[in-house]
Amino acid sequence: MTQAPRDQVFRDQQSDIADFKFDRKVASVFDDMVTRSVPFYVEIQRMVRELAADFATPGSDIYDLGCSTGTTFLAMHDAVDPAVRFVGIDNSNEMLEKCKLKFDEFGLKRPYDLRFADLNQGVAIDNASVAMMILTLQFIRPLHREKLITDIYRGLNANGCFIAVEKVLAEDSIFNRLFIKYYYDMKRRNGYSELEITQKREALENVLIPYKLMENRELFLRTGFRYVDVFFKWYNFCGLIAVK
Repeated sequence: MTQAPRDQVFRDQQSDIADFKFDRKVASVFDDMVTRSVPFYVEIQRMVRELAADFATPGSDIYDLGCSTGTTFLAMHDAVDPAVRFVGIDNSNEMLEKCKLKFDEFGLKRPYDLRFADLNQGVAIDNASVAMMILTLQFIRPLHREKLITDIYRGLNANGCFIAVEKVLAEDSIFNRLFIKYYYDMKRRNGYSELEITQKREALENVLIPYKLMENRELFLRTGFRYVDVFFKWYNFCGLIAVK
C-alpha cells in the first residue's frame, strides 16, 4: 500500500484559524496525521483488532462510526471471520472516498458498505456484533452523545461490544496541565513544529470536546451496557470497551 503523504496542514502561518474540518486536504494526509498525533496509534489498532476478533460473530456486521480512511477495518481484516460485513459511516465524503480507494488498493473481498451520515443526528445500526468509535465520539456535540450511544446499544446484538478510543480530560486540573504538556512533547518528537501544534490546537478548540474517562464510562453504563472497562490509557488518551 502506498505511503501516506506527510501532514503539513498547519505548517504555514495562517492569518485566520478556521474550525478543524475533515476535508479533502486533511483526508489526503490523515493516515500520517493520526499516526504522528495519537500516542501508540499502531498498538491501539492492534488491540482493537484483537478485541473485535473475539466479539465478532459470523453473519453479523462490524460498524466503524467515523471510519475515516478505513485503517481500523484493514487492520482487523485477517483476524475477523470472512462472513462478517464491514459497515463504515462518516460525515466526510472525502474520507469515504479515501477509504474506498484504500479498500480497492488492498483488494478487500469481504462484503462492506460505506455510508455518509452525520452522527450528531444519531445512527441506525442493525445486527452488529461490534461497533467502534475510534477518536470519533469526542467530535460529537455533547448534547447528542447520549442519544448516539443509546442508538449504538440498541443496534448491538446480545453480548456485542462497543469499542471507543478517546482523548480525555484528567480528573484534576494539575494532571490536565501535565498530560497536555507530555502530549505536546510527543508531537514535537514526531516532527511537529510549535506553529503546527499551536494552530491545530486553535482549530480543534471548538470542535473536539473531550469528557473525563469516568464521564464516558458512566455514559456507557447509563445507556444500558452491562460491563465497561479500560483497555488502553496513555496520559490524556484512553480506550474503553463496553459489553451489551
